[in-house]
Amino acid sequence: MSENLPPVQTQSQDPDQEHDHDHEALTSPLLPHYQRASNSTSQLAIVGVNVCPIESLDYETAENDFYKQDWRARDKIQNFQYIFMKWLLCFLIGCIVSVVGFCNNLAVENIAGVKFVITSNMMLTGRYEMAFLVFFLSNLVLTLFAAIITTFISPAAAGSGIPEVKAYLNGVDAPGIISLRTLIVKIIGSISAVSSSLLVGKAGPMMHIGACIASLLGQGGSRRYGLTWKWIRLFKNDRDRRDLVTCGSAAGIAAAFRAPVGGVLFALEEMASWWTSGLLWRAFFTTAVVAIILRALIDVCLSGKCGLFGKGGLIMFDVYSANISYHMADVPPVLLLGVVGGIFGSLYNFLLDKVLRVYAIINKKSVTYKIFIACTISIFTSCLLFGLPWLASCQPCPLDSTEDCPTIGRSGNYKKFQCPPGHYNDLASLIFNTNDDAIRNLFSKNTDAEFQHSTMLIFFVTCFILSIISYGVVAPAGLFVPVIVTGASYGRFVGMLFSSRTNLNHGLFAVLGAASFLGGSMRMTVSLCVIILELTNNLLLLPMIMIVLLVSKTVADAFNGNIYDLIMKAKGFPYLEAHVEPYMRQLTVADVVTGPLQVCHGNEKVGNIVHILKTTNHQGFPVIDEPPHSESPVLYGLILRAHLITLLKKRVFLRTPVRIGADAFRHFSADEFAKKGLGNVDKIEDIKLTEEEMEMFLDLHPFTNASPYTVVETMSLAKASTLFREVGLRHLLVIPKRTTGSPVVGILTRHDFMPEHVLGLHPLLVNSKWKPLRIALPRFLKIF
Repeated sequence: MSENLPPVQTQSQDPDQEHDHDHEALTSPLLPHYQRASNSTSQLAIVGVNVCPIESLDYETAENDFYKQDWRARDKIQNFQYIFMKWLLCFLIGCIVSVVGFCNNLAVENIAGVKFVITSNMMLTGRYEMAFLVFFLSNLVLTLFAAIITTFISPAAAGSGIPEVKAYLNGVDAPGIISLRTLIVKIIGSISAVSSSLLVGKAGPMMHIGACIASLLGQGGSRRYGLTWKWIRLFKNDRDRRDLVTCGSAAGIAAAFRAPVGGVLFALEEMASWWTSGLLWRAFFTTAVVAIILRALIDVCLSGKCGLFGKGGLIMFDVYSANISYHMADVPPVLLLGVVGGIFGSLYNFLLDKVLRVYAIINKKSVTYKIFIACTISIFTSCLLFGLPWLASCQPCPLDSTEDCPTIGRSGNYKKFQCPPGHYNDLASLIFNTNDDAIRNLFSKNTDAEFQHSTMLIFFVTCFILSIISYGVVAPAGLFVPVIVTGASYGRFVGMLFSSRTNLNHGLFAVLGAASFLGGSMRMTVSLCVIILELTNNLLLLPMIMIVLLVSKTVADAFNGNIYDLIMKAKGFPYLEAHVEPYMRQLTVADVVTGPLQVCHGNEKVGNIVHILKTTNHQGFPVIDEPPHSESPVLYGLILRAHLITLLKKRVFLRTPVRIGADAFRHFSADEFAKKGLGNVDKIEDIKLTEEEMEMFLDLHPFTNASPYTVVETMSLAKASTLFREVGLRHLLVIPKRTTGSPVVGILTRHDFMPEHVLGLHPLLVNSKWKPLRIALPRFLKIF
């Protein structure tokens, strides 16, 4: 197929292509490579807890003859249908995500509530050993159930899902990230894991659930279930699915925190790599639907029809509604909270990154190790949570309390535990509650005398450690709520230390502490600020929260990156950052392309096409015309692997290398070249051809993208990287500066812009004068 081309032509390989010269890169994810002197990117990444092959998504429009004909044939009604379906799908996403989020919270509140009530009732009768056994076994069974279904049904459902979805929106596709199986396991596993007293959250899993629902709705129907409406088929492409997944992720955060505006801003600030005003409108509409439906469902629960703890876990809203007054004297403690939050947040990220790397090594051994780790963490957590309240002294119930003291048989601020009548255990009030109730207790107003200094310190250290070791278990687990709980605990502790020097009460310090730890760990500002405001329902907090977030993020950025970026890097996802490394400006695109290049001719023999598809994993191939079909070798365009397989399946072959012309539209339709649904990818091994068919020809011209993005070989790597990311490309053709010789030099893919690949090709850059700037500049840019 490319026998007549000079050997200098090269084609790079990314998650879609293979490195024959580096077998190790094909058999291990990016994670172990950080232990080597020279790094190289890999076609594999850790998805959930399993190592899986990854590919890139096709966000570029393949403008072949069928695409042009399809759009020319559309009338005004079809264009209206396309726009209407976008909004309708956003409405459906909002409806489904809000119902799932409500049921998720309701299930957690009731399952955990039954466990705590039974344990507390046994404690009241003095049956402490039996109470511990019930608490221990219920936590172990729930954790074991979540670990088993995650391990055997959908390993991609493990973790929060935010790094995976963020990578997907950047253009990285991995098997099972947003499948139906992952959705089901994410919902059930998240309920089980959160109810098991593991210090994990449900906000990250809810975001992942929203992304899964959006993707499944946008797949264009299913022939298996008879859902092949023509309207739905309009969305069989990665671009529209990307927008729907963005709306789904915003809806998930909105459902988790009942924060519609915060959900939109979270998707904009943290998740999406591409954003338009039209997408902003649809995301806002989706989260508005979530907010309205959740409000209606919560009104039902307020009438007492939702079970034991029947407010759905969504009553963190309005946790702090007092009128707030603060003065300049209150600013220094707030600034201190920001600095402490930045230090603790960066330390948290560092330790969590190390723990996840250890878990990844252990998880590679066998399934038994994965489940064993989950059970071990559950046992350790149960022993710690049941044993620590015994260290706290009993406190007399306050005379002016607005609720029953001690609290028996339900959630509340005053848990009796082992205390005598008329007393409560303040540490048990935080531990023997769901995470949402613990946050509510910490945020609550008029409770300055409720907790002791030692209680806050013990609870902070416990949350800090448990949230780090619990996140890596093979179960759906989020980070948002654990970070909020941890930050609120040390925030309240700081408030106790400064109680005599400030007018701010301890509940407000808890809110500011949660904001500082979120800013120090996740490094977001606008979205976190709005989410916290929507949680607390008090706009007067805005100046304080802004100061805390800015200070904590600035301090933490001096040490390491945000937690989700660190997790993506450890998992091996080839994520393209918005900024480029400084040394990339000193390199050209010709410095990073590697070989060999595989090309197709405009009229190609079937046997050659079959050979190239079976011997390479490339996902795109340049199409060139040579004499006698053109005066000189010329680049005609780019054809995708999936389209070549579609052509071979139809068997519309020619006996001579001639143009097929208008007959192509008679044998094919635009729908046949649309993006396939999840798990429906055709393989070349499934196509059986005769010897006679192998000698025939295919005219590739009507099916080739005749206007692919190209760059000249002397363009700087930095400029090409910016183009690649901003446009959302999968392939970027490199053409020669001079027109003589071959019309194409190579292909740039996502792999070529990874720092590990570039530094692997040019190791001298590692120790060059750019090293200090290479480390400091990205962190500096993230601050601003």
